Amino acid sequence: MSRELLINPELTARFLKDFIANEVKKAGFQRVVIGLSGGLDSTTTAYLAANSLGPEGVCGLIMPYKTSDPRSEEDALLMVEKLGIDHLRIDITPLVEPLFRAFPQMDRVRRGNVMARERMIILYDQSKEREALVLGAGNKTEYLLGYTTLWGDMACALAPLGDLYKSQVYQLAAFLGVPERIRQKRPSADLWAGQTDEEELGFTYEKVDTLLYFMVDKSYIFSELKELGYKREFVRDVFNRIQTTQYKRRLPLIARLSERKIDRDFK
Repeated sequence: MSRELLINPELTARFLKDFIANEVKKAGFQRVVIGLSGGLDSTTTAYLAANSLGPEGVCGLIMPYKTSDPRSEEDALLMVEKLGIDHLRIDITPLVEPLFRAFPQMDRVRRGNVMARERMIILYDQSKEREALVLGAGNKTEYLLGYTTLWGDMACALAPLGDLYKSQVYQLAAFLGVPERIRQKRPSADLWAGQTDEEELGFTYEKVDTLLYFMVDKSYIFSELKELGYKREFVRDVFNRIQTTQYKRRLPLIARLSERKIDRDFK
């Protein structure tokens, strides 16, 4: 791993534990709900939340589809038991199939977006039912690359991992004690059988994380990135992904007609 991506996991864990506790309290809540996929990010987020709010302050929602890998659910249930948190299992298959039948031409990306947004609906319904904030599990790599579903897995009140690259989440997970079987899994949104993030993206998280660090955190220009050994095609691909998905990373723009509109000006 690149030395630039090394973190102090103890300090990071302490900061994020306080972040969750403080922000949940400031919003007037005591509990959170989180979608548990059995993967690294949601598991790490659940660990942070349980350490921050106590097991009684966390509910994990397990929401498989008929093609979901059963091992993912097994891992999610393992975390529920290990952390001692409440959980609810909801099979989304009968909820999304009517839409799939209505639009049989849907490709698998569209179908994956529908499933992600159905899970968002369930999370926010349970947020109301349980008087709990929705805790997101997205990381900085996914956000920058736009490898997320708008109003799907991006929908949350708090995103504690949102400023950590995927490579850094691994470090934090190891410190928190996330089981090795979860840390060793190939990252996957499990939106269709056999899907893996890195195969779909076309590069590994470790490779792109280092590039993103220099491109985003250090503001290196193309010539400087070339001096580091990055091929122009790879840099251009990543740069284009960031540029074309910027709309996902901001609140809806409101046209200014008054002296004080309610997005960036309003606190």
